[in-house]
Amino acid sequence: MDPIRPPPVESPEGSITDDGGRPRGALSEPAKSIGAPGTESHTPLPPADLLRVPTVADAVARIRETDARTVEEQVRISETPAPPFQEGARASLLRAGFTDAGLRNVRVDRVGNVLGLLGGRPGLEPVVLSAHLDTVFPAGTDHRVRKENGRLVGPGITDDSRGLAALLATARSLVHGAVRPRHPILFAATVGEEGPGNLRGVKHLFGPDGAARGCHGFISLDGAGLTHVVTRGIGSTRLRFGMVGPGGHSWGDWGQPNPLHALARGVARAVELPLPVTPRTTLTVARWGGGHAINAIPGNGWVEMDLRSEDEATLAKVEGEVRRCIRNAVEEGGRTAGLELRVEEIGRRPAGATDPEHPLVQAAVAASRHMGVQPRFVSSSTDANVPMAEGVPALTMGAGGHGGRAHTVHEWYRNNRGWQGVVRAALTALAVAGIQPADEVG
Repeated sequence: MDPIRPPPVESPEGSITDDGGRPRGALSEPAKSIGAPGTESHTPLPPADLLRVPTVADAVARIRETDARTVEEQVRISETPAPPFQEGARASLLRAGFTDAGLRNVRVDRVGNVLGLLGGRPGLEPVVLSAHLDTVFPAGTDHRVRKENGRLVGPGITDDSRGLAALLATARSLVHGAVRPRHPILFAATVGEEGPGNLRGVKHLFGPDGAARGCHGFISLDGAGLTHVVTRGIGSTRLRFGMVGPGGHSWGDWGQPNPLHALARGVARAVELPLPVTPRTTLTVARWGGGHAINAIPGNGWVEMDLRSEDEATLAKVEGEVRRCIRNAVEEGGRTAGLELRVEEIGRRPAGATDPEHPLVQAAVAASRHMGVQPRFVSSSTDANVPMAEGVPALTMGAGGHGGRAHTVHEWYRNNRGWQGVVRAALTALAVAGIQPADEVG
């Protein structure tokens, strides 16, 4: 069939939801668009053909029949805190779920990702189906989920408790149906997807000894929704510029170099830098501070900046210009003599893209249309950034239902067509993984 090209929109970092809160804009040519058609070892099976396979049909029926259980698991996952770098309790929950589902070789890798395998011929690369364990909420946050006006409300109920629950439901249903994928499906619950985690879980998966290195394709389930398919990963660089000086009394020592004054000059120049509209690129001064008293020249100051672009080369160029602006503000002679600049990289996410005509994307489009929705391609910053940048076909999709107010304690989820999001994920993964001959339609 002719490739389907849904209207492009953009999405913020993290979960994919259908609450209408995303900025929109035309997508530029990708920084690194990978996965041209014809690179796959087989043509993905359309949903109608997959559903003629008895084992697949049984698994899909099971997903719908166990929808209530999936939502119950979603609540249980959401009520298990997983602050940044403290995902252990939730990881234990997923490890038990993978084991109970019947996946093989269930394990936790050295950075904390929970992994389990289903089927596959020996020697074939896996298709990865993933969701992330961590939340943005600090330790001590009240994670109790409550019901309000037909919604489930609680921090992390959608991002990414929904994705994790869908991951468990898919594993359980495929094993129950005795589905035998041609390529193994690697189920992965990852750590460190949210901001401070810096994608550490998925970076390990694609590292030298990672379980996903060289995989056949990568699908991330992040948040709610049925329509959005992330095919472009927004790259980001997060920098902290710190400056120290002698400090002093605001009257008696006036004239001593002031770290905040120098940073302010550098920031003022940085925010005036011309940024390209295509590829879309942004610069945000996110936080700054310093000093210890209103009547003192600060002995220190700092500012944190968030740089983003759809193109990796553009992102690197803007980073260099921002560093130059701050550095020049420190090297201006008398006003800044005695100041020391320290630059810390807080986080770095690579940019990348998957060709919309790639069989993986087309499989997601076909599965979406089978669910009765017209998919839309979006940009976001998710676990899929890393495989995209590595040249691996990758995308992110929502796991059904509707959600909103992500990254707040008022985050909500409504289970409207939730089971269809799980079916969409299963059909997409199976379309790319293929079915072993014994299960094919005769």
